Order: sequence, then C-alpha cells, then structure tokens
Amino acid sequence: MNVNYVLKVEDAKLSDVQKALQQAGIKVRSIQEVYKEGQKEEAVKEG
Repeated sequence: MNVNYVLKVEDAKLSDVQKALQQAGIKVRSIQEVYKEGQKEEAVKEG
C-alpha cells in the first residue's frame, strides 16, 4: 500500500527524519522539502 503524509518538524534535518523512519521499520520512497519556515528570519540574525 502506498500512502502520502505531510510531516512538519522542528530542529530536524531531512536525513535525520529519513533515518528515524527507516529505524522504525518504515520504508521511505522519497522525502521532499516543500517549505522552510523562518529561513528569512535566520538570515537576518546571522547578518
């Protein structure tokens, strides 16, 4: 069965999410980043 989910995370890298799912026995076909919230705010703080 193929199922699509939307997942929102805080303070996690894409690779960390994929590893966690695989360790839980979940076969991951693909992960796509569709929106990164707060990226502009972080750039202002760094500059």
